[in-house]
Amino acid sequence: MNSQKFPQIEACFSPRDFYQYEKGFEIVVVIDVLRATSAICTAIENGVEGIIPVSTVEEAKEYLDKGYLAAAEREGEIVDGFSLGNSPFSYMEEKLKGETVVLTTTNGTKAIKIAEHKETVVIGSLNNLEALVNWIIERGENTLLLASGWKDKFNLEDTICAGAIIDGVLQSKTFRSNEDSSIAAMFLSKSAKENQFSFLKSSSHRRRLRKLNLNADVKYCLTPNNLTAIPILKDGVLISQEKFNKSVQADKLKKLDGEKMAEQ
Repeated sequence: MNSQKFPQIEACFSPRDFYQYEKGFEIVVVIDVLRATSAICTAIENGVEGIIPVSTVEEAKEYLDKGYLAAAEREGEIVDGFSLGNSPFSYMEEKLKGETVVLTTTNGTKAIKIAEHKETVVIGSLNNLEALVNWIIERGENTLLLASGWKDKFNLEDTICAGAIIDGVLQSKTFRSNEDSSIAAMFLSKSAKENQFSFLKSSSHRRRLRKLNLNADVKYCLTPNNLTAIPILKDGVLISQEKFNKSVQADKLKKLDGEKMAEQ
């Protein structure tokens, strides 16, 4: 089979570059390892019904004032007036099961909102690495990995995660990858593979979180394959893969019923 007929998987280092990459990609995987997408995957794995990503603290506050559960993080810290931020451990609490949480973060939710017009937006992290690789292979569609970075700048941890995903998907020999950004991401990922925590000890965001005594969060977020949840955006809400599939099936049945009614 000609490699040009294989679906493509590529890495984009920053939301600022997204518009140069997005054309032709049906799936966008948003990555913010430290800590938004790790927290989202953890929330869905632990029974949170949905996460509504919003770009600004003001939007989150509006939801909060309406009685929603809302979480807000800026510069690694919980925003004043909110009880939740983006620590994955916060989303393991029993009281959040079955709840929908509105979330805004410094980088991750911004990246999700930038990509939300695409056909399918999925959440990736090191935590759900293997499950996500298998899901991408099974879908067999052009996939862009969008690193959230830090305030539109390149960062190491998101790039390493993107590289690990690309490496895993390419091992299936059913995808192709052409961009230099993807090659660089894979090289970085392979260099860090033995000990991501040590490799990233000097990275800018790890230094920020260390100053905030958040090393436990960092260790958790850099642990591959401790989750299997694949959060997918549906009508502005991130939900589990299982709920997404049921919702898509329900939409199809509703459409068919509508077509039958129109024919009568």
